[in-house]
Amino acid sequence: MGRGIAMCLANGGLDVSLVESLPAARGQAADSLDQAYAALLRRGRMTGDQAGAARARIALADSLPEAAGCDLVIEAVFEDLPLKQQLLRDLEPQLAPGCLVATNTSFLDIDQIAQALARPGRLVGLHFFSPAHLMPLVEVVKARASTPESMGQAMALIRSLGKQPVAMLACPGFVGNRMLSPRTQQAERLLLAGALPQDVDAVLTAFGFPMGAFAMTDMAGVDVNWRTRKARGMPLAIADAIYEAGRHGQKTGKGYYRYEAGSRQPLPDPQVQAIIEAASAAAGVSRRTISPQEMHEQLIYPMINEGMRILEEGIVARASDIDVVWRHGYGWPAASVGPMRYADQTGLARISERLAHMAQASGDASLAPAPLLQQLVREGASVLRRYG
Repeated sequence: MGRGIAMCLANGGLDVSLVESLPAARGQAADSLDQAYAALLRRGRMTGDQAGAARARIALADSLPEAAGCDLVIEAVFEDLPLKQQLLRDLEPQLAPGCLVATNTSFLDIDQIAQALARPGRLVGLHFFSPAHLMPLVEVVKARASTPESMGQAMALIRSLGKQPVAMLACPGFVGNRMLSPRTQQAERLLLAGALPQDVDAVLTAFGFPMGAFAMTDMAGVDVNWRTRKARGMPLAIADAIYEAGRHGQKTGKGYYRYEAGSRQPLPDPQVQAIIEAASAAAGVSRRTISPQEMHEQLIYPMINEGMRILEEGIVARASDIDVVWRHGYGWPAASVGPMRYADQTGLARISERLAHMAQASGDASLAPAPLLQQLVREGASVLRRYG
């Protein structure tokens, strides 16, 4: 991710020092950057002069002292809280008083990350989406200590890069990944109940997503997903079994799907079906046929419910901010703009009714309609008209 962020900054005209402490990592970073710019050139996204100038603005550094005198530092190390905290402790004494510090964490508590700094007000979250040099969205996250000046600097920076910033308060997963979590859980439940990965993904792509949930996990890495869930204490029987079988996604040629050599086309795999059916049997679940409509509701409505909770908590200023996150960060179908507009289009009363049914049928209280959703239904109100 750090390499993609470096490209974002360089493409925006900024000089960048990309710190890689190991010689092998620096070599890999240089090769990766060269290949990424060559790909942009081949696809006509940049001219040769533009690509060459941007690449020249990225210098590979081998130690933190290279950060002295910088106006901005973005840490993008592994999702490990002690590692991030120690890095910032080591780095801060070298920074100018006005240097903005950002963390690219996607799930860790940025308030705890900020505590590593003697001046925590200078830290904000900048959650870039992968691939960072191509995806337009950046979640700009305010920690409790973040000053208005730091947030203003961060928002201005992201806009100057030609990207779409959305400001928000800190919470687990921020907006996008927090809403993605219930979809991940429900996709697993659909597999246990009788669906296969290709069935679930077909529902999502028919709705208009560019990629289904399981194909997306294969692309990002089943192992990456497993580590994230493990850190959050979120076990999923089938997902864990896929990981434990050594099926780590496209990079290993097999994940929820299998992949022919040199191809990224997901193909159904009987071995995955066997893993899923074994998990259903172990859970005492009699598998059944599930309609596309039922799958759609079970995947999408809990996401909307979580969005209502985000609004209740004041994590974002407007309902439309949620739509911007999902449209530009996750490829929400353009026809319905985003989950909040889709909720209004579908009917809040219907969504609330179906969520109540899911909660009762599954015994999962987290599926019960959020208080804000229930309030809007009682008042016959629109979420976008009420919250902008």
